[in-house]
Amino acid sequence: MEQIKDSYLTIEGNSEAIFKERSSKFLCYAFHVESEEEIAAYLEPLRKKYYDATHHCYAWRLGPFGERFRANDDGEPSSTAGKPILGQLLSREITNCLIVVVRYFGGTKLGVPGLIAAYKESAAAALDAAKIVERTVDTRIKIDYSYVVMNDVMRIIKEEQPTIEEQIFDNLCSMTLSVRNSKADIVLGRLKKVEGATVDVLE
Repeated sequence: MEQIKDSYLTIEGNSEAIFKERSSKFLCYAFHVESEEEIAAYLEPLRKKYYDATHHCYAWRLGPFGERFRANDDGEPSSTAGKPILGQLLSREITNCLIVVVRYFGGTKLGVPGLIAAYKESAAAALDAAKIVERTVDTRIKIDYSYVVMNDVMRIIKEEQPTIEEQIFDNLCSMTLSVRNSKADIVLGRLKKVEGATVDVLE
């Protein structure tokens, strides 16, 4: 039976570092992001703050499995900046993360191999300064049930231990649960067997 992947790595909060190569200075930033809107909200202030920098190169991955991603060289030779930055996110399997490297050119050209190495090291420095955390991919379940089957429902909750997000106890009770994807089918199956209960999977 194929195991369901239901966790991913991301960074908690934001981090920064400085990397120097010959006379060039690289300001390295890593941000935890959940959307492209958040990414834009981080990029714009950096461009304004470091308006005199030579390049603002970046890469990001979004989604629990890093299914959306982008790399930007911002005027550096093709694939010498954005790609090595993205490479660090890929090799460390980190997602929901934006890395920006702001370069101040110091007068000495680094050449293509030198640039690739410098941007790779800059991205690594930003991630080394960050706290890496594991997050789970969850299924949200809503169950409506009558008070008389409360014990049956609570027994399943106790044994399977989903997270209870919300609960209402009345003549008709309702509960919103969050459970890791790999356990979702088991919890759903058990809840659906409770007499008179209505079970729905929420988006």
